[in-house]
Order: sequence, then C-alpha cells, then structure tokens
Amino acid sequence: MLELEKRSPLAFPITLKDGRILATVGDAADYLSALNADQRERSYWKTAILMFNNAMREPSYLRIATINMRSALVYDRLVDDVGP
Repeated sequence: MLELEKRSPLAFPITLKDGRILATVGDAADYLSALNADQRERSYWKTAILMFNNAMREPSYLRIATINMRSALVYDRLVDDVGP
C-alpha cells in the first residue's frame, strides 16, 4: 500500500457498542474529527490522532494507528474489551 485514501481499509474493523463499524481510514478520520474538546485532551486520544497522522504520511503505521484507535475506544468504554 503506497498511499492511504478514505476508502483504504483499517488494519482490522472496529465494532462500536452502538453497532457502528469503523472499517476504513475515512471512518476513523470522521470519528476522530467528531471528538469533543474533552476527549481530544485525553492522552490516549492524542496518541490515536498522532498515529493516524503518521499513518497518512507513512502507511506502514496503519496497524499501530488502528490499535491505538481501538485502545482509545476501549478506555472510553465505547467498545467491548475483546478481540484484536
């Protein structure tokens, strides 16, 4: 993968407790863009945002960016703490 696009798949899909599925880079970008100010100040969200920014410049970071995104969602109890 040379370049990430909005339709590029994440390293693995992330299913939220509300039933939504984050499956693409665009899904993740939209979710990160919708974070409120309080969430954006939490260290784990800062890390998730940073890693997605890195992945956009260097696609080899996409797996770790996806893992960081899932971790942030787990910390905020928006996904169950099971799976990849």
